[in-house]
Amino acid sequence: MFLTLALLRKGIPGKQWIGKYRRPRPITWQMKRNTLKHLEREAENEYWISRPYMTVDQEFKHAAERRAQNWLQIKESKFCNFPEHKYMADHLSHLKTTKNWSN
Repeated sequence: MFLTLALLRKGIPGKQWIGKYRRPRPITWQMKRNTLKHLEREAENEYWISRPYMTVDQEFKHAAERRAQNWLQIKESKFCNFPEHKYMADHLSHLKTTKNWSN
């Protein structure tokens, strides 16, 4: 259908680079080179991902101590910013300036 439209019509209707009947983009040598580089990089990543550094037994709970230390540091940093306890006597102490009617 696209060939028929291209042969019988003068041009591409509407915007030529978008839409259902768009003009096909020419593939350049840079596009081919970039695609090859991308595929090679992907193949290398797959290669390294498929070979784990640690065995399953070594990996089991290998970072538990470090994560516990990090959690304690986070907890301590939160507690050091926590304000001190205040009592109601501290809040209401300004009301006890004079005790005229209790004497």
